[in-house]
Parts: sequence; C-alpha cells; structure tokens
Amino acid sequence: MPIEILETIANINYNTPRPRPIDPAVLFDMVKIRRLVDEATNLAVRAASDIASPILTNVNGGMPGALSMSALGMGASGHGAKLSRERKFRMREQASQKLARAYRLDEIACSVATMQGASPIEEVGNMVLQRSPQDLDAKYVHFFHEKIPSRQLAESTSLQPLTEIITEKPNEGEALRTRAIVKTFKNDYEGAAQDLTLALSVCRIHQQPHQQNDEDLQLQQGSHRSKRRHQDVILAEKDQPATLEGQLLFLRATAYLTLACQNVGDGMPPAQEENGHADADTSDGNPASEPNGQDSPEPDSSESLRRQAESRKLVKTYAKRSLRDFMSFISRFEYSPDLPTPIVKDFNDRVSLSGLGTRNPRSSESTYSLAPHTTYPISDLFAAVPLADLPPYPTQDIIKPGAASKPSALPKTCEWCTYHPLLTDALHSLLLCHCLVQTSTKELLRHTYMVARLVRLADGYPIFQVSRSPARSDWVDIMRRADNWIQLSASWDTLCAPAPLPFYFDKLSSEMKTHGPSPASAAAAASSMLRGTSAAGVAEEQRQQRLREQAIVGALHDERVCDEETFRASVEAREKRAEQEHAALYNGSSSSGGAPATRRWALDDGKEYPILTERAAAVAQWVLEAPVVTGATRRKKRTKKPSKTEGVGDSVEKLNLEDTADTAES
Repeated sequence: MPIEILETIANINYNTPRPRPIDPAVLFDMVKIRRLVDEATNLAVRAASDIASPILTNVNGGMPGALSMSALGMGASGHGAKLSRERKFRMREQASQKLARAYRLDEIACSVATMQGASPIEEVGNMVLQRSPQDLDAKYVHFFHEKIPSRQLAESTSLQPLTEIITEKPNEGEALRTRAIVKTFKNDYEGAAQDLTLALSVCRIHQQPHQQNDEDLQLQQGSHRSKRRHQDVILAEKDQPATLEGQLLFLRATAYLTLACQNVGDGMPPAQEENGHADADTSDGNPASEPNGQDSPEPDSSESLRRQAESRKLVKTYAKRSLRDFMSFISRFEYSPDLPTPIVKDFNDRVSLSGLGTRNPRSSESTYSLAPHTTYPISDLFAAVPLADLPPYPTQDIIKPGAASKPSALPKTCEWCTYHPLLTDALHSLLLCHCLVQTSTKELLRHTYMVARLVRLADGYPIFQVSRSPARSDWVDIMRRADNWIQLSASWDTLCAPAPLPFYFDKLSSEMKTHGPSPASAAAAASSMLRGTSAAGVAEEQRQQRLREQAIVGALHDERVCDEETFRASVEAREKRAEQEHAALYNGSSSSGGAPATRRWALDDGKEYPILTERAAAVAQWVLEAPVVTGATRRKKRTKKPSKTEGVGDSVEKLNLEDTADTAES
C-alpha cells in the first residue's frame, strides 16, 4: 500500500467518532515506520550506488514521473561525480538514525519493513560502526541486522550491545523492551519482567503522556451536537499517541503468565500425578481448600507439601499480576453497544475513496446529526458488576444458524470495538489468567462469552489481517482437555465466528440469483462429465486434495514442527480440524436453507496451532487438579484512625508511606 494512502487512512481513522475502528497509535506508528524505512533505504542505496540525487533512486515509490523527467534531462545529474567517503558516511549515518527511530517505535513492524527493502540497508549499521564504534543508533540497528533475535539464536545472542545502550540512555525504555524480549527467548522471564517494569517506569516518568487537545475533544463530544461537518484534525507528529506503554504492558503480562504456568508442575501433589485425576474435590462435591497448617502432615513429607503450597501461591500471584497488566492493556481500547451504522458506512466509504486516489475524502453530512452513542473502555466489560445495557450474547442465530429469521429492516445501530493486532491474544490470555486465579465458574463463563463477543467484532479492515493467536490455541486445547467444564452453549469457533457486516444482509443471495452457479461448481460438473463420475464425488476429491495440500503447507511453516513425528502430527491435526470445520459449516448451511450472511473481510480468524503447548497443558492440569489456593493475597493493614493527641502531620505522613509502598508493588 502506498504510504500516501496509508497516511490518509490513518487520518480518516483518527477523525472517525469513537470507538475508532483501529487503534490510532498503531496506525500512526505504521506511517512513521514506513516513512523512516523508505528514507533510510533511499539513503543507503544512494551511498552504495554513488547517486547524489534522491529522485533517481525511486526506492519504494518516489516522485511520480521522476524517471521520465530524468530521461528528458530535467532531473539532477546522478552520476556526475563520485561521492566522497565523508558524504557516504554521513548518508549512512543518517540512514542508521532513521532506522533506529523506526526500531524504537515497533521492532517487529520495522523488521518486516526492512526485510522488504533493498539489500544495502542491511549493512548500514555495521559500516557506521567501523568508523564510529560508539554510535548508539548504529549499535541498535546492527543488533537487529546482525542477528534477528529469535528462539533459534537465543544462546548466541549477546545482550552486551543493549546493555551499553541502556547505560548511555537510561531515559529511553525501547532498549529495555528489546532486551526483555531477548531474555524471554533465553527463558529468563523474571529478568524480562524486571526490564519491562523498569521500562514502564521510564516511559511514565520521562515521556509526555498523550493529552486530548481541543480538536480531539470536539471529535469525541461535539460531533453529534451540530449538523455542520467539523473540520478534520491532522495531528502533528509530536501530538500523536504512542504505542510503547501498551507494548510494555502486553509483554510484561505475557511474562508473568508464563512464570505462573512454570510453577504449576511443582505445585501438584505426587498422588494426583500418579492417579492422573483430580483429588481436589471433597465428598460433597466442593473443591478442597489449601491446607492451613493446623493439620500436621507427616514429618517426611512436610517439606514437600510446603514447597508445593508455595508453588501454588506463586501461580496465583503471578497470574494476578498478569491479569492486572492485561486489564490495563485492553483499557486502552473501546467498545460501543449501539454505534449508529451510518458511522461505519461512512468510514468504509471514505477508505474506499482513498484507495481510488482521493487524498482527503470528506465525511457524510448525515453522520453528524445522529443521536449520541455509548462508549466503554473494553476493560469495563470484565468488571465484577456486569454492564446493564449490552445486547444479549450469544443469541440463537449464533448458537443455531438459521434458527432466527433475518430482520425485515436494516438495524440502525451495531456493536463495534477498536481493533489492535494484539487484542485477540490479550483477550484469550485474560481467560487463561482467570483459570489460574481460580475465578468461579459462573463468572468465568460470563468473561468467556464477553471475549467471544469482542473477538467476533475485531476487524482490522483495511490494514490488518487477523494474525494467529497462541493464546486462542491454548484456550481451545484447555476447553477440550477439561471437557468444557464451564458448559459453553456452542463450540468456540462458532461463538467467535466473525460477525456479519452491517447494511448488507441480502447481498450474497441476490448475487447468487443474478450470477448463477459458482465457477467451482461449474468446473466440478465439467470434470464429472469427462470422467464419468458424479459431480459430488469429483468435488469431494478436489476438496480433500486441497485440504491435504493446505495442511502440508501449514505444517511446513509451523515453528513447533521439529522432526518427522511432529510433522505428521501437525498434518493430521490440521486435516482433522479442517474436516470438523467443513462439517460444522455444512450442517449450518443446510439447516439455514440459504446462503450465509456476509462475513467480515478476515475469515481465517487465526487458525490454532495443532500441537499442544506446555502452557495449555499446565493450565489444563491446574483446572483439573489444583486445590483452591488461599492466602495468596496479602491483606492490607488498616490505617489507625488518628486520635485527638495524634497530629495531622503524622497521619498524612503514614498515608504517604502506604501510597509509596502500593506504587512500588504495582
């Protein structure tokens, strides 16, 4: 996608009434990363090719008609003279500075953009370090280009360059984030959590938080009070929201969740491991509680029981910390139960116009005479007290497709939520945390339905494709191993199926009536005539062959496949899952008696990993076998009421000390 269109979509997204379709901070960062990588690539190519003019490079775009201008002699003289060594160094130095800025914004997105660029950019950091060994930007860039941090290269990846950068620039949290990610690859999750905690402190102290300006408040509060179209706000780069704090919260929550799962095995009693079944239930059917120390165990097993109890407390403590960070992460995004459908249609129309070349597509006048709608932070949906004005979920048309008839008129409102690439994984991780903190089954069921409600609404159109979610894979495995202990009313794939698009309920059926059978059906019929078999048999053979090929390709790209045995298991699991999905889709379509509703653009909703992960096994074991853990939460001491003889200054001093202690723990 050209960067001009990407920037236009980012501005359209920001000027859309809340909840905005996509997190504005992510889109603004993508625009900045694309621009920085393009400019750095341009400089690197010019330095490597002795080109003085940036017009002649035309790397990833450039000025329209630049090549024709140079052909007519209207451009600059590219190869009039060789560039001096000093000028080449300065160009590479500028390139490394731009790349360092891009990596600090989002190292994953920048790595993807860099891999799609020209080859000279890969040596920029190394060539700058040859002349200036202490250049911190070049060190940071060279760390990524020399050896992209991954689990396969974790042992040979040195943390020394990152440590030097952190020492020289203690007020920047990006290098701490990178070092924490590398530590997770080295299985040092405690060290990663410490780095991320320090990075969060640095981020909150030294970086200016994004404040809502007058234009933003106008967008959020006054857009529906006036029938006049407001002027679109174009934020300056310094005023754009940042994603760093959200990244740090998500990474630290994931690290805490992993630490909780690592302590599950040490907290299980040996008797339960031998029996292979939970002994956590008492004779009356209620879960057994943690031993309180009054019943003295045997002397030879007292130490073992103590260690198991401590491990179980660690599981719950780390899970609570992870839950807190995930809640803080999802609180950055919003949900509306009654967003007017003209707002969604207006956003889609403006995006379509931008793809056709319109630089500043104007919004419709009708969207600013609508009634106000309700907006909640997503974290409010998981509060202890449920919200009262939410639409019912799941409905009968979701559990049993075709059971509910289509409405006679188009609805005037719809559910909507802000999309973020990590939202689906964070929501499923939230469920894993609730399993580990032993949330009651009734409350966990409510949270589970809420996650399904949001996942089916998450739509990254027109920028993001739905990515695979390891947490969703783990959740599906846990539900299968625990035999759906919370009693969901339908399968997880059914509950999370992408919601139908607003406005176009009869689009597919009208198209089928107009255009007749699909090309695939026509091809199957022609093949059956040539081979003398039935069309249904040929179509079934083609479908099975296609599923087999897709399963093999998917297994080849699966990082968890390491030998022939895991490869076969991956292929078989993918084929089995595809058959189950086909059967569910066939049964649903046959029962409905018509064409399915138009789905959102991301149909492949992050297919699960086919091989059971250690995290899923640990959480499932905890759900099935762990006793109820008590005493994991430390009670806060009540503050003594100041007596008449106690001064006001002493009371204020005690309150300040308690606030400081609570802040340090969080």
